Order: sequence, then C-alpha cells, then structure tokens
Amino acid sequence: MTEDGAAPVAAAEQGSRNLLLRVAAALVLAPAALAIAYAGGWLWAALVTLASIGLYVEWLMIVGVASERRVIVAGGVALAISGLCLASGRIDASLVVLALGCAAVAWLAQERRLWTAAGFFYAAAAEAASVLVRLDQVWGFVALILILLVVWVTDIGGFFAGRGIGGPKLWPRVSPKKTWAGAIGGFAASLAVAAGFVAIGLARVEPLQVLKLTPILLLGALLSIASQLGDLFESAVKRRFGVKDSSQLIPGHGGLLDRLDGFVAAVIMAAIFGLLRGGVDGVGGGLMVW
Repeated sequence: MTEDGAAPVAAAEQGSRNLLLRVAAALVLAPAALAIAYAGGWLWAALVTLASIGLYVEWLMIVGVASERRVIVAGGVALAISGLCLASGRIDASLVVLALGCAAVAWLAQERRLWTAAGFFYAAAAEAASVLVRLDQVWGFVALILILLVVWVTDIGGFFAGRGIGGPKLWPRVSPKKTWAGAIGGFAASLAVAAGFVAIGLARVEPLQVLKLTPILLLGALLSIASQLGDLFESAVKRRFGVKDSSQLIPGHGGLLDRLDGFVAAVIMAAIFGLLRGGVDGVGGGLMVW
C-alpha cells in the first residue's frame, strides 16, 4: 500500500477507535449522571460542583493561565462554597459567593484577567443553573431529563448526520468538521425526542398532569439550538488559543468542556427561562407547565 493510500486507512481506524471510546465512556457516564440527577439534593449539587470546578480549571488551561495557582484555588474554593449554599437552598448566599469569587479571580490574575473572569463566570453559571433546574421538587427531574436528552441526541444526531451526509461546513473557521447536515440532523433528533418524551408519558407527575406537545417541541428546539451554539462557542475559544481538546479526562471525548459545552449553554438558557416563568423554587415547572 502506498503512503498516500495508507493515510486514509489510518485515519479511518483512528476514527473507529475514537467512536468506540466515545460509546464506552457514554455507557458508563450517562447512567451514573441520570441516577444522581434522580437522587437530586446533595448528590446532584456535589456532582455539579465538582464538574463546575473542572470546567473552570480546563478553561484556565485553554487560555494559558493554569500555572497561576492562586487563581485556581480562589475560583475552586468559591465554587465549592457556592455548591454548599446551593445544596442548602441558600440561593442568595450562593450568588454573593460567586460574585465575590469572580472579583477575586480577576484581581488575582496576573494576565488575561478578562478571560480568567469569563471562565469563572462560565463555570459559576453552569453550577447555579444546573442546581436551580433540579431544585423544583415536582418538575425538576423531568425538566433536567429533557435538557439532558435533547443535548445528547443533538450531539449524536449531529455526529452521524454530519458523517453520513457531509456537505457544506457550518462554520469552518471555528469548527472545520461541523456541517449544516449535522446541525439539521441534531436539531431534527431533538424534536423527535421532545415529541417522544411527551408521547410515552415521561411527563406525568402527581398531581396528574400531561405536558402539551407544541410548547415542549418549541422548548426542545430552543435547547437544541442553544446546545449547538454552546459547542461552537467552546470551539471558538479553543481556536482562539490554538488548543484542540480542553483535556484528555474522558476517553474519546476530550475534557469536561468538550463534553459539557452544549449542556452548559442549554441548561443556562433553560434556567433563565424557567426562572422568569416559575420563580426560584419553580424553575422546572416554569419550563414544563404551560
């Protein structure tokens, strides 16, 4: 085999290995995440807090300030204390801690202060939004499951539609591999999941209520768009600093930022929308009840 012919074969084999690693990691991580989401309370708050600290550290690695230990410690401590406040239901205290933490990391950073503060804000928003959605005792788990499913199928549908159909690139300067076919495929998959979510009765809670199809389809569409924009945003940040993966923490997926970028954008958008409709204690209901 010639050298030119061997290159595509090697690339295909590498792609197959990466796909197997992605599937294996998903089969382990997804059920664990769902179980903890179902448990809610301290377990969910702890998982979200650890993930948010990981997001913050990986962001600092991307922007090139991970060597500043004071910045890492200050941000990590603030996120940890915020997580304790959120788990205790002290949303007000959590917001105060996060505001102080953002100011602290910006003040301590020796360089790229705006990027450092932006990374902390990104992680803090993900932490607060994830806990607020689940905080609703009646609808929190249902809303969170819908967000997770839409984000997952948007990613999976986009991956297979992009590879199977190909075609014009979505935004080649930011993400050379993403195509319009993948974006549309992921979007279509999210609508199918939203419709199926209602049809098979996953929306039923006590007192008995059934979700309305049209609003949930619109919600699924918005979450899918937010997820894809979140993915592009993270790709743009990595390209800005010449980084391929945020880390190698998750086999086949890269780092937490690579895996959670879509979820972060979707859950933040969902939390804001649910907060406006349902208040602090009713974010899930604000999303699901129409």
